[in-house]
Amino acid sequence: MPKAGKKYRKAADARERKPYPLPEAVALLKRIAYAKFNETVEVAMRLGVDPKHADQMVRGTVVLPNGLGRSKRVVVIASGEKVKEARDAGADEVGGEDIVERISGGWTDFDAAIATPDMMRSVGKLGKILGPRGLMPNPKTGTVTFEVAKAIKEIKAGKVEFRVDKAGIVHAPCGKIQFEEQKLYENAKALIEAVLRAKPSSSKGKFVRSISISSTMSPGIWIDEASVEAHT
Repeated sequence: MPKAGKKYRKAADARERKPYPLPEAVALLKRIAYAKFNETVEVAMRLGVDPKHADQMVRGTVVLPNGLGRSKRVVVIASGEKVKEARDAGADEVGGEDIVERISGGWTDFDAAIATPDMMRSVGKLGKILGPRGLMPNPKTGTVTFEVAKAIKEIKAGKVEFRVDKAGIVHAPCGKIQFEEQKLYENAKALIEAVLRAKPSSSKGKFVRSISISSTMSPGIWIDEASVEAHT
């Protein structure tokens, strides 16, 4: 296993071995950042669910109050008047069967895909390509809809999709390290609250086992779950 670099070790040593209230965790994360690029900040939540059971699946979306710090490339697969609506709303690529064929050929140069319900017969064939990349349109996340303008606006504004993985962990971005401290805190808080609201009714016992926040190059900072729940 490669040895951690000096800058990483210095950042890790700046943490106390304790959970921090979310505002303090965000402040510390910004203080220990050392990379020369604008790192992505991510929240990780280990949940007390078993994703193997469909009734314990945790997934959802949240529109971050301060966006993600970059504009997402949005593709819309639609027909009829919805094509013009999508273009007018600012979609980066719009089409019908032509878009389906491009994706079938391996094109995935976009961050989000929206499809109207009438196109799902064709879009359904793209599951093996889009599914593993987290790009498959899904009615549960608002990306299979006739309200394409609204969906585009939300995604462009910083809509984040989250889903628990096989290990029972939710990983999702909440902004950039160069965000102002308050804006980064507001985004992280909104994301955590959204995951808490997505708790399945079948979940028993402690729902949140641990929460941490980190940037691309930084060590994780443990967040006090009780302090987060107290703010929700």
